[in-house]
Amino acid sequence: MTRHSPQPPRRDPYAEREARKYENPIPSREFIMDLLERRGELMNRSRIAEELGIEGEEQMEALRRRLRAMERDGQLIRNRKGGYGLVSRMDLVCGRVIGHPDGFGFLVPEDGGEDLFLSAREMRGVFHGDRVMARVAGIDRRGRREGSVVEVLERNTQRLVGRYFVEGGVGFVVPDNKRISQDILIAKGEEGGARHDQIVTVEIIEQPTKRSRPLGRIVEVLGEHMAPGMEIEVAIRAHNLPLEWPPQLEREIAHLGEQVPEQAKQGREDLRHLPLVTIDGEDARDFDDAVFCRAEGNGWKLLVAIADVSSYVRPGTALDDEARERGTSVYFPERVIPMLPEVLSNGLCSLNPGVDRLCMVCELAIDASGEVTGYRFFDAVMRSHARLTYTEVAAILVEREESARSRRRDLLSHLEQLYALFQALRKQRERRGAMDFITTETRIVFGPQRKIEQIVPLERNEAHMLIEECMVAANVAAANFLLEHRIPALFRVHEGPTAEKLEALREFLRELGLQLEGGEKPRARHFARLLEQIKDRPDAHLIQTVLLRSMRQAIYTPDNEGHFGLAFDAYAHFTSPIRRYPDLVVHRAIRHVLAGKDGSQLPWSHDDMVLLGEHCSMTERRADDATRDAVDWLKCEYMMDKVGEEYEGVISSVTAFGLFVELQHIYVEGLVHVTALGNDYFHFDPAKHRLTGERTGRSYRLGDGIRVKVVRVDLDERKIDFELAESGKPEKPRKRRRRRR
Repeated sequence: MTRHSPQPPRRDPYAEREARKYENPIPSREFIMDLLERRGELMNRSRIAEELGIEGEEQMEALRRRLRAMERDGQLIRNRKGGYGLVSRMDLVCGRVIGHPDGFGFLVPEDGGEDLFLSAREMRGVFHGDRVMARVAGIDRRGRREGSVVEVLERNTQRLVGRYFVEGGVGFVVPDNKRISQDILIAKGEEGGARHDQIVTVEIIEQPTKRSRPLGRIVEVLGEHMAPGMEIEVAIRAHNLPLEWPPQLEREIAHLGEQVPEQAKQGREDLRHLPLVTIDGEDARDFDDAVFCRAEGNGWKLLVAIADVSSYVRPGTALDDEARERGTSVYFPERVIPMLPEVLSNGLCSLNPGVDRLCMVCELAIDASGEVTGYRFFDAVMRSHARLTYTEVAAILVEREESARSRRRDLLSHLEQLYALFQALRKQRERRGAMDFITTETRIVFGPQRKIEQIVPLERNEAHMLIEECMVAANVAAANFLLEHRIPALFRVHEGPTAEKLEALREFLRELGLQLEGGEKPRARHFARLLEQIKDRPDAHLIQTVLLRSMRQAIYTPDNEGHFGLAFDAYAHFTSPIRRYPDLVVHRAIRHVLAGKDGSQLPWSHDDMVLLGEHCSMTERRADDATRDAVDWLKCEYMMDKVGEEYEGVISSVTAFGLFVELQHIYVEGLVHVTALGNDYFHFDPAKHRLTGERTGRSYRLGDGIRVKVVRVDLDERKIDFELAESGKPEKPRKRRRRRR
C-alpha cells in the first residue's frame, strides 16, 4: 500500500480562535475537513494525527473527542475500518426523522433539501425525532426519494409515556405519541409495580435496531387510563415539558421573600404615585403589564410598565438555565406549568395591586392620529392601583354602567383617556392595513371530579383590544430600539405566504370571483382589504379560514424580517417576560443600552441569538402541541357518552380521506371518513377545498353546514368519528331518461 509522505505543514487559519478556547489546542474542525478534502480519501485517526503533527497522549485524546463530535454533528463519518471521510463527499444526508402513525416516516434534511421517504423497515431502527445520516437508496413507485439509514447520530427519545399492557406474560408499552409506532418491551423485573392498562412513563434501556425492538423499564406509574387530570400528566411527559425545579435553583431562590428590598428600588424613577393598573382575565394569576394614560398636547402620553424579570433572573444562574430550557409557560385547562417559580411568577415579578414592584417602562408619545411620535425606556418602581378585569373595564368604558363607573371613580379620567387612545390606535391599525382575523377561542368548564360540563367560547371585548393595542405599541418601540442601537436580540418575525401557498390561494379566490391585490408580493393591507370586502358574505368564514391557512408561522430570530400580519417593519416581544423567555432577552438587551454599553460589549453574539431563537420557537410549538393534546383528550372524554347523538356542524377542513366537521355551539371536531359519505366515488379538489361525488355530483366544501351523528370516540387516538345524519345524506341519483332514437 502506497503511503503519502507528510506535506509541508499548512497554517490553520483558525489557530488563534482554538488557542483562546483551549489550554492545549489542536487543529480546528475546518482544518481537519480541509485535510480530508485535499487528500481525497478516507483516513484513520493515527494518519490524521500524523498529517497534522499531533503527538502526545493528551493531544491524541483531544483529537479523538473532536473527531467523535464531528461525527455526531454530521460533518464526518467513520467506516468499519476506522477511516474518516467527509459526509459532503459521500452523498449522505443528515436530518431529523419524522415518524408517521402508519409506521413509515421521512427524513427532513438539515440543508433544506427534499425529504427522504423512510419505509417501515427503515423506521424499525429509529424513533421519531432521532437525528440520522442516510443515503439515497432510490426512487419509489410514487416518485419519492427513498432513504436508507446509515447511522444514528443522536437519539431523541430517552423516556416516553404510554399505556402498559400484558399479553401472554409479556409486558409492553404502547407510546402515547402516535408518531412512535414501535411498542416498548418491558424487561423482566422492570415493571415498576404497573398493572395492565395503566398509564406509565418508561425509560428506554436499549434503543431500537432494525433487528430488535426497543427495551425499557417503567419508572413512573401515572395512574388509571381515565383518571381525572390524566390528560395533562400525559401531555407533560409526551412532550418532555420540564416539570420539577432543580435543587440548585431551589437553593438560589430560597432567600427571596414577598417584598422588594429597599436597596433594589434605588436609582429608579419612582412611579408609585401614578395610578397604573393591570387589566387581565378573571382567572389570571400573574400580571406582566400595567398601563397609565394621560392627555398631553394634541395627543397622549402612554406608560406601559412591564415586570422587571431581568433584575431577578441573571445569566449564568440555575434559574436562568431553567427558564431558557422551558422557554415559555404552558397553559393547560385549569393548570399552568410556569416558566419561573411561583415566588417570582405570582410574587416578586407579578404586578399585584397595592405593593411595590420593580418594572421596566416604555413611555410612548402618541399623536391624535394614533401615530407614535417618540418613546423612551427606563427602570422604575411602581405600585399597581387596581387589578381590573376585561369584563369590568368593558362595563366602565363601553357599556358605561353607572355602578361600575362609580366603583372606580378615582380611575375614571385615566381609563377614559386610555379608551380615547385605543380608538385612535385602532384607526391607525386600519390605515396601516394590519390583518384582523375573527377566530373563536374556547374554555372548558369543569364540574365535580373534573368532569367536563361544557365547552364555551371566550368573549373578546374592546377591553381586550385596548390592552392588545397598548402592548403592540410597546413591542414595536422595543424592536425599533434594538435596531437603533444595533443590539442583537430576538425579533418576532412573521413572513408572508410562500409563492406556492399564494398561488393556491389565488386559484381558490378566482373560483369565487375574488381577487387578492398586490401582485407577486402582496402586503398585509391587501389581505385586510379582502377581509373587509367579504365580511358580509355568507361564505366569509370559509374564505377567512383559507386566508388564515395560507399564512406562515411566526418565529423568533435575530434577523429582522418584519411582521407581515401586523404590518410592521420590525416587531419584538417585550411585554410578557414572566411567561416568555424571548421577552426576557429583549429586556436584557435594552438594559445593556440603558447602562451606557454598546453592541461590542454584549456577552452574547448574533450566532448565539440564532440558536436561542430556534430553541424559543421550538418551545413555543412544544407548548402549543402539548396543550392541544390535552384539550383533544378532554373533548374526546366529553363526547364519549354522546355516541349516537346528532348535531349541526360546519366543515372545518377537507382532505382526500374525508371531512373534518366542527360541531356548532360545542366546538368539538371530528372526521366523516370519505367511505361514510355514501355509495359513490368522491374526488378531492384541493384548490376548491371540496370533495365531489362522481355519480351523484354531491359536493362537500369547506365552510358548508352539515348534520352529523357521533359514531365512535377513541380516547387513545384522540379521534372522534362522525357519519352523515339521515337528513344530511345525499339524495339518491335521479334515473336518467332514455333518449328516443
